[in-house]
Amino acid sequence: MRFKKELENIKTYEAGKPIELIMRDYGIDEKEIVKLASNENPFGASPKVTALIARLAGKIHRYPDDSYYALKTALAEKYKVERENIIIGSGSDQIFEFITHALLDRGDVVLQNKITFAMYAIYSAQSGAVTITTDSERHDLKAFEKLLAKNPKLIYLCTPCNPYGDALDKDDVFAFLDAVSAQTLVAIDAAYMEYASFKNTRKLIEPKELIERFPNAIYTGTFSKAYGLGGMRVGYAIARPDIIEALHKVRAPFNITTLSLAAAVEALGDQAFVRKSAEHNFKEMARYEAFAHEVGVNYEPSYTNFITLLFPEGRSAAEAASALLKRGMIVRDLKSYNLNAIRVTIGLTNENDRFFELFRDYWR
Repeated sequence: MRFKKELENIKTYEAGKPIELIMRDYGIDEKEIVKLASNENPFGASPKVTALIARLAGKIHRYPDDSYYALKTALAEKYKVERENIIIGSGSDQIFEFITHALLDRGDVVLQNKITFAMYAIYSAQSGAVTITTDSERHDLKAFEKLLAKNPKLIYLCTPCNPYGDALDKDDVFAFLDAVSAQTLVAIDAAYMEYASFKNTRKLIEPKELIERFPNAIYTGTFSKAYGLGGMRVGYAIARPDIIEALHKVRAPFNITTLSLAAAVEALGDQAFVRKSAEHNFKEMARYEAFAHEVGVNYEPSYTNFITLLFPEGRSAAEAASALLKRGMIVRDLKSYNLNAIRVTIGLTNENDRFFELFRDYWR
């Protein structure tokens, strides 16, 4: 049996290790395991969401409303757009898959940052498109501008960016978009925007302003981070109706679940929970920054719910991640990005205390 030639050189995406695997492989009790690897909200979801899910458990045999009317209405009200501007995905990464299928042909050029979310290049390769990257590891829009002559059909801007945590100013993004061809689709991946806008309002990109000024732009968001619904897999995109209509043609029916749909609507209504999560996040992140100075590790200033610790020459981040794992602390080794670094999700206070304790023991 022969599969598509495009699959030959694609590396499988490496997800964060689950708690269950650590229990099996190392015989560690679940209560002793701390997972700070996948940028999940340490508070979980809003209590209003968990209460709703308990009440709806008896309806899981019903398909969801495939128009996603309630969720689109809630998103439209929040962002002051129309339902026709919105499409729902199983996580925002499914939106990138929609874009790939609807837009890209073999040989098309996709432009992205050198260090960014791995799934962009994976999806692009599946279509036979050619991915080109900037030379800069952090997002540098001048580096993007230099590559516009390559005539990209799709550009990904991840702001804030995973895995570094850097974020672009809105005014700089809009100035860059002015220089982009109207025939190029620009995807703004705003998975961590709730955190970035809390820390610095200059980072806030409002979807309504974006798509009104730039018909070739699409904004993607997710409920997996600040809203605490990673296990529910709900994302969305906001764009002009013609773009959304094209993406709907490659969307399978019922692509999120009945419970996911209800959870997302309820989560969107509890903005106090989101603010509480962001406030805790940056209060605890300040402790990580102080800790990094203490032990002599560099870090990237972050606008997300994680911090990336950059190891000095002669010290191995991969070894550190492995040593921590054996003691029940799950962090993300960034060797797949060719970085000597680990990414640590900002956890609850006691979880962060545990990380500091175990890291100090290892670092000595």
